[in-house]
Amino acid sequence: MWDVIVIGAGAAGLMAALRAAERGRRTLLLEKNRKPGVKILMSGGTRCNITHATDNRGIVEAYGPPGRFLHSALAALSVDDTVALFEAEGVATKIEETGKIFPVSNKAVDVLDALLRRLERSGATPALGEPLTDLQRTEDGFSVTTPQRTMTAARIILTTGGQSYPGSGTTGDGYRIAAQFGHTIVPPRPALVPLTVAVPWVAELRGITLPDVGVRILDAGNALATRRGSLVFAHFGLSGPVILDVSRVVSGHPTPQQLTAELDLLPASRTEELSEWLRSESITSAKKQLSGVLATRLPRRLCDTVLSLTGLPIDRLAVGLRKEERTKLVQQMKQLQVPLTGTLGFKKAEVTAGGVALDEVDSRTMQSKKMANLFLAGEMLDLDGPIGGYNFQAAWSTGWLAGSSV
Repeated sequence: MWDVIVIGAGAAGLMAALRAAERGRRTLLLEKNRKPGVKILMSGGTRCNITHATDNRGIVEAYGPPGRFLHSALAALSVDDTVALFEAEGVATKIEETGKIFPVSNKAVDVLDALLRRLERSGATPALGEPLTDLQRTEDGFSVTTPQRTMTAARIILTTGGQSYPGSGTTGDGYRIAAQFGHTIVPPRPALVPLTVAVPWVAELRGITLPDVGVRILDAGNALATRRGSLVFAHFGLSGPVILDVSRVVSGHPTPQQLTAELDLLPASRTEELSEWLRSESITSAKKQLSGVLATRLPRRLCDTVLSLTGLPIDRLAVGLRKEERTKLVQQMKQLQVPLTGTLGFKKAEVTAGGVALDEVDSRTMQSKKMANLFLAGEMLDLDGPIGGYNFQAAWSTGWLAGSSV
């Protein structure tokens, strides 16, 4: 008989288990993988973006209206508390220009090792390579069945994650369990995921990274999402932080093939300024190739593509550039249209949008409103934030609050 069984040893589960055990609860942490925290090790390009350099309000606002759900969780474990927790375990942290907080070592394994050290000190018992096969309500708690044994627990914390990166074990198992106990599951879909496109010229630009691009996702001219940041051209389409941030509206659209990504390749320059610059260059750099002139602001391969899309020869000289040609060039640089086909799906998604409906979970404790003594935390909740450590902070904080409530 356990006081608490935590199901799923990811970010939220590790935090929930160590917190519950530190409070004197006999705690078992059940994980189907042979190793805990697999997704932590994969995150942030194996660097692990622990959190974001902001206050509680900043985290809440980043999520939009659903962010209100996080008030109590962040009050229990704030950004500063999270950083202090890892620093106390010997993980020095740094804030990058984007506000992302990483370990100084740039090693996700240091983050996981810190959690495992504290988990061991807490007295929680890890059970690895032991998948849940059945969970049932009993008179005095829950019956938990695995291929190895059947156990009982007074309380359950579900932290099985979403469906992103299914190779790490997050295959949506928790949704079935939550639904079994009466929870509504908002249909899961990929978020923070690269986009696929319908035009071949994008593949020819693969490998090009632009540090500052404005992106709008358009549906019949209406903007569904607008962001600015770094973009990467890839063989399948578009990636990079700014693309990941707008991807949830694409994965959530019934017909993503009718959407277009509009790229502002030079968001720091106004249209009028670019047009005047081109006019001046057509005089002062008359004998230069136009692509060479554009290459002072953009990568050469991209310049060739912009010229082709404008209908101008790649070897066109700058001399004699007419006003209508300038207008078309500027339009391509400021409003480059990329028809979309969809996303790379859960296999390449960093997080899951959708999940257990938030209004069915008590945000003050993380306890289910449908089943007493059942708690839920982490990515299996219908809560997904932008890129930058926000999703990890939600996982740490909701896991901590669940562990504090059992």
